[in-house]
Parts: sequence; C-alpha cells; structure tokens
Amino acid sequence: MRQLKFQARVGIFLLLLPAAACRKSDSSTTGTAPTANSPAAAQPPAPTAPPPPFSAAQKIGMFAYPKNNQSNDQQLRDEYDCYTTVQQQTGINPDAPRPSGPSGADVQAAQQQAAANAPQAQGGRARGAARGAVGGAVVGGIAGDAGKGAAIGATVGTVRGGRQQRQANEASKQQAAESAGAQVQQQANQAQAAYGQQMDTFKRGFSACMDARGYSVK
Repeated sequence: MRQLKFQARVGIFLLLLPAAACRKSDSSTTGTAPTANSPAAAQPPAPTAPPPPFSAAQKIGMFAYPKNNQSNDQQLRDEYDCYTTVQQQTGINPDAPRPSGPSGADVQAAQQQAAANAPQAQGGRARGAARGAVGGAVVGGIAGDAGKGAAIGATVGTVRGGRQQRQANEASKQQAAESAGAQVQQQANQAQAAYGQQMDTFKRGFSACMDARGYSVK
C-alpha cells in the first residue's frame, strides 16, 4: 500500500515537471526581451549642431547677456535663431549696406543735367528792338527826325533785349541746378531715414525674441 502511494506521487511529479520547465523558460524569455520603453529600444540623441562662428547680436550693434547661466555656445545659437527668425518675419536684410550721402560728382552731374534741360527764353532781342524802335521814334519825333530816332532806339533795344534774355536764361539754369542738387540730397536723406527705421524695427524684434529666451539685450 505504501509503495503504491509512493509510485503515485512520483508519477504526479513527473507530469508536473515539463509544465514547470516551460513556465520558467517563458518567464526567462519575457524578462530579457527589450520593450518599446526599454533603454535598448530608445533612439540615440541627435548630435548638437555646432554654434555659429559669430555673434548675431554684435553684428547688428547690440549686446546680449544671459540671465539663466546659458553657455556661450548656447547663446550664439539663440542669437542666430532670433536673427534668422526676425529676418524671415520682417523681410528686412540687416546685411544690406547702409545708404550713404550723395557724392560731389553725383550732385554736380545732376545739376549739369538740370541746367541743360532748363527752359530758355527766346526772342528777347527782337522784342527789345521793337520796343526800342517805338521809343526811339517818339524821342526822334520830338527832336525832328523820327526815323533816325527809331533806328537808334531799335539798336539799343536789341542790345538791351539780348542782355535781359541772357540774364533770364542764366537765372533759369541756376535755379534748375540748385533744385536738382537739393533733390538729390533729399533723396539720400530719405533713403538713410528709411534704413534707420528698418534697423530699429529689426532690433526691436531681435530684442523681444532674445528676451523670451532668457537674455537681457542692450
């Protein structure tokens, strides 16, 4: 009787042994397999781009000071990011050369062109001769020789009319030249003022961007 009980127990043990081995194998396999959240399945971090070799803040005449202990490399990256962002948003190119005032050669060329195109009076000598002849005839009539007085008056009137015409034409040329020179200077001043306004706008945008990233910009 005891022998039968012992054999039964041994048989039950032998039946359970393969199942236990399978559970152990499954547990071992499950424990070592990488999951989506395990370190083995995680992607390596992307390499950090090198910082630009220049300070974008100093490029536009500004200085940035980190308020959160940012490294120098990080500051250079932030400056460059803000620089390109503001440039894209405003369409302003800070790299464009600043407009300069007109050179003396430019002003002189504009004045010469304007003087050459200035309106010129015509017929001054003929009008002067006619007026002189009329006046001379009156004077000559009083003296007893109207014809001679008319001839003399016409000659004098021609000279006077020609002189007045030349003076009027010179004054017209001078006025046109002065107006052209002033216009050239005014255009240069307007270009410089527009450039200054654009740079002020760009600097305000840059300062706001850097302030949002934890910098004090002056």
